[in-house]
Amino acid sequence: MFRRPLILVAGVLALGAGSSLLTATVVHGQAAPPSIKADPFSFRDVVKSVLPAVVSVDSKAIPTKGRRRASQPAEGDGMPDFRRFFEDLETRQNDSPQTEQRIGFGSGFIIDPKGIVLTNFHVVQGAQSVEVTLSDGRKFTSRDIKGDERTDIAIVRIDPKGTALPHIELGDSSQMEIGDRVLAIGAPYGLSASVTHGIVSAKGRDLRQNFYDDFIQTDAAINPGNSGGPLVNLEGKVIGINSAIKSRSGGFEGIGMAIASNMVKSIATQLIEGGSVKRPYLGIVAVMNLTDAAATQYGITDGGVVVASVQPNSPAAKSGLRADDAIVSVNGHAVHDLRELQRTIAGQPISSTVEIGVLRDAKPLNLKIKLELEPKDYGKNQDQRPPRMTIDEDGISVASAGLEIATVSAAQAEQQGLPAKGGVMIVAVERGSVAASAGLTQGMMILKLNRKPVDTAADAKRLIEGGLNDNGALLHVQAGNAVSVVLLKAK
Repeated sequence: MFRRPLILVAGVLALGAGSSLLTATVVHGQAAPPSIKADPFSFRDVVKSVLPAVVSVDSKAIPTKGRRRASQPAEGDGMPDFRRFFEDLETRQNDSPQTEQRIGFGSGFIIDPKGIVLTNFHVVQGAQSVEVTLSDGRKFTSRDIKGDERTDIAIVRIDPKGTALPHIELGDSSQMEIGDRVLAIGAPYGLSASVTHGIVSAKGRDLRQNFYDDFIQTDAAINPGNSGGPLVNLEGKVIGINSAIKSRSGGFEGIGMAIASNMVKSIATQLIEGGSVKRPYLGIVAVMNLTDAAATQYGITDGGVVVASVQPNSPAAKSGLRADDAIVSVNGHAVHDLRELQRTIAGQPISSTVEIGVLRDAKPLNLKIKLELEPKDYGKNQDQRPPRMTIDEDGISVASAGLEIATVSAAQAEQQGLPAKGGVMIVAVERGSVAASAGLTQGMMILKLNRKPVDTAADAKRLIEGGLNDNGALLHVQAGNAVSVVLLKAK
């Protein structure tokens, strides 16, 4: 077989007099190897301090009938093209059903010399044991695995038998700025102790991957197998956990996401101290994607969160918070969007009382809410896409808005698995229309029009047409579990 020759290409760097990075010294009459002095492009010192604490994580479990592999998320989970890079590398098959087999592979890093490894939840999800391999080849097996699915963070305890292990310190992610250099370390495609570099491309990304998202975006090359590995700054401190990539091919395409270390700190502390994460909650279904035009209908001028509904017997219900209230502050600090509200409430002590600033009918009001422990299954992220369904009756055209809508009975909604209990569904949206410009799509349910419930397509048509050329028609629409408010107004 013909083999192509390996060609080594040497690069020549032209430097001015006195600017050479390479210098040579003479020791006992012989030239010593050149040394690098203050090379601004070398990260060798940072890597040397960090690499010993980065580990490979091999997740294993005894196969059982019907077990869904942790490395295969359900189709449609998260945003399109965003993938958690959890590499299922050459799963070992074994004839014995009682033998643990690999269910996935990822990375991690040690944060405590006594043997606490931090990684992603999806790396160890479903694992009954984990094999942790250090960069020096030492291996540890552990069954002490604790995780928090909502933030995709987990810890694994290993026993070093009294020996202090190399570890890394969690840094302050809030101090990172766009353009700062970072290093990503892990085991892409099983190649352990791999290091790549890049910059912080963006901060505060929300991918709808988890219930609480706070991602740092980077262009450091990260690939399947990097999940759970650290993103470090040039001080050698961890400012993020590599967790997701945007990719159509499944490999690196220049956009990687790391969970911000400041979120990691509080979650890791709770997992270490109590084995689980306990959070307070309000108990509201909040409206997202509030357009500027729609915000003016609520008197909102600088962001806020409109309440779509209040769950019975929740802290919010007990305090008197109502549907259509717009939350604009917590304890005097402005709240601009839903994720900021979620993170702010999650950071409060359970049983504490918070003061919520709201706008009710555009008038300011302060409510005191005593927070309670969040129920176990509260707010789990689910597929946000509208379900596919068929409508028995013909749709009604709202030509001026570019919409076709149809009435859906309660029985039909239940049969089709719709979250709404009947009402009006959008069956078609004309490209380039007023409705399309407002973000309406086929399959959305119209829950309210001008803040009042609407039950039939005929009523919806009348209200939309009546408001288009006036102040606009305010629609509450639902797709999956996401509720949005949009304003339809003639161009």
